[in-house]
Formats: sequence, structure tokens, C-alpha cells
Amino acid sequence: MKTKNNIKTLTQLIDEQYGEKGTPKREEFEKGFQAFKLGAMIHDARLEKGLTQEELAEKCGTTKSYISRIENNVKEVRISTLQKIVELGLGGHLNLSIKL
Repeated sequence: MKTKNNIKTLTQLIDEQYGEKGTPKREEFEKGFQAFKLGAMIHDARLEKGLTQEELAEKCGTTKSYISRIENNVKEVRISTLQKIVELGLGGHLNLSIKL
């Protein structure tokens, strides 16, 4: 849906750049975006708790560099490690869902 002055929505731009949902290029983009979003969520939660990367790492039994790599989308994280980060490090609860 175009608006005045040929302004496009974010969805339109993503469709143009990566193709429609369900195409291989779009699926790869979506997978990468989810990993980025996870790192951003951990980063935001850590800051909200007033923790440094080093403090968070110490609380959940990992290293500062590991936390940094997750937050910067360089390292994929195992679910068991993610659970430790969220529950032990951040004092939260991890909820997962599956969409079919």
C-alpha cells in the first residue's frame, strides 16, 4: 500500500529486498532477524536491570565475551544457556512458542 509521495511501508521494502514470505531469501532474512531480535531483547533487559555484561555473565555462569557475542548477533545461543541468562542472570522467565 503506497501512500502520498511514494512512501512505502517497512513490509513493502522488505518484500522488495528479500521477496515474499515463504521464499528462500525471505526465510533466511527472517531467521537472521529473529537472532538479532533475541540479542537486542537480552541487551535491553540487561540495561533495564542495571547490569553490565560482566555482571550478567557472572550471575549465569558464562563470560562477558559470550554475552557480548549474543547481544551483537555473532553467536547463536542454546536454549539451556538462554534459560540461564533469563532466569539466573536477569531474574525473569523464558517463554517459548512454536508457530506452524
